[in-house]
Amino acid sequence: MRPRREADRISGGRGRGVDFSVVGPTRTCVGCRKRAPASSLIRFVAAACGDSFLLKADPSRRLPGRGAHLHPDPACFALAERRRAFGRALRLAGVPDTGSLAEHIRAVSVAARND
Repeated sequence: MRPRREADRISGGRGRGVDFSVVGPTRTCVGCRKRAPASSLIRFVAAACGDSFLLKADPSRRLPGRGAHLHPDPACFALAERRRAFGRALRLAGVPDTGSLAEHIRAVSVAARND
């Protein structure tokens, strides 16, 4: 077995793009691709609706299936929609229906602005 070079070792929290001061799991937003604590992101899943898929928000984080995360910001939603990131993140063939997820994000962002 060859000896490990210094570059092969993980060194502290510097230079890796991860903030280790945040407690809890971190997830990546499918819209802006920035990492954030899972508690600050909205989890969503794809529910089968006939031969297509409907994206549903999962605020309790308990719905079955593969989930993905998104900032509760309409700009991140628009960016993810433009990049077609929903299908890739959930490993779906085709374009899912994003209507209910868009309504949920709009409602959450309006409530956050009013607080």
